[in-house]
Amino acid sequence: MKAAVFYGKKDIRIEEVKLRSFNNGEVLVKVHACGVCGTDVHIYEGAEGSATVSPPVILGHEFSGEICEVASGVQDLKIGDRVCIDPNIFCGKCHYCRNGKIHLCQRLQAIGVTRHGGFAEYCIVPETQVYKLPDNVSFEQGVMTEPIACCLHGIDLCNIQSGDTVLIIGAGTIGLIMLQLVKTGGPAQIFVSEPVETKRNLALSLGADIVCNPQTENFNSFISENTRDGVDIAIECVGLKQTVKNAIVSAARGGTVMLFGLTHPDCEAPLKPLDVFKRELTIKSSFINPFTQARAVQMLGAGRISVKELISETVPIEKIEQVLSDKNRQGSGKVIIAP
Repeated sequence: MKAAVFYGKKDIRIEEVKLRSFNNGEVLVKVHACGVCGTDVHIYEGAEGSATVSPPVILGHEFSGEICEVASGVQDLKIGDRVCIDPNIFCGKCHYCRNGKIHLCQRLQAIGVTRHGGFAEYCIVPETQVYKLPDNVSFEQGVMTEPIACCLHGIDLCNIQSGDTVLIIGAGTIGLIMLQLVKTGGPAQIFVSEPVETKRNLALSLGADIVCNPQTENFNSFISENTRDGVDIAIECVGLKQTVKNAIVSAARGGTVMLFGLTHPDCEAPLKPLDVFKRELTIKSSFINPFTQARAVQMLGAGRISVKELISETVPIEKIEQVLSDKNRQGSGKVIIAP
């Protein structure tokens, strides 16, 4: 089969790869669509993903497709099923797994990170990681179930109450998913900070109340002029030193700051503990998608989340290196690889 094999920093090659033999309880998925995630870009640039990468490996953890073969022991799936994948595989034996914190598993594996993933024509997947797609959800839309599932975990941790004011920093794919999830919690107002005009306009069309361009407007003034004392919840979806700082600055007394954006491993953000203390801030982070994949599928199928507007283009697998190395292309929206 044709696949994009990652060999190391900025070294990814389109090759013919032989499929390994099946294990009990596994299925063969013919990949129809695989999204390019910020984690894929980080790995391509030499950083680690949700788990440590050991090249050579086929990347791609946001994918959907059709089951074309099943091994013995598979109970609930059949050939022809349209499916999406939860890439994160937990050991079930370590301290964290045994205490209900499976996403913090000490032996975490991930399809498309530690084992071959979806930047290929086919992928072998354990039945436990496979979710059926509703008939009204396309393969391209099905790619978005994994990022939606991750966002759901972050939203759960924010504990948004009806009437809260919420700020979302960054209106990329993740920020716009967060925006739609926030709406379901009945907030009083949703603010979005985003420098790109087209993304600000998209945020408004998806339910934002007030938007800000932090490159041309004074961010602190934007917060002080539009809120009583800051926002109840600030969700950072960019992963830069300045945006992390803005999230902390924007929170009201007793507020919550969710650091969701994926930062560079060496990124350090300023923090004044006395300020956090006096405002009694809660600073949280969110890691992957424990028990949220099924909810993501259900919300997408029910039309609670719209993702068509978030997909910028679909390209053949031969162009994957162009996508991974082009910051402008990545920033325009979700790019989907069609093997």
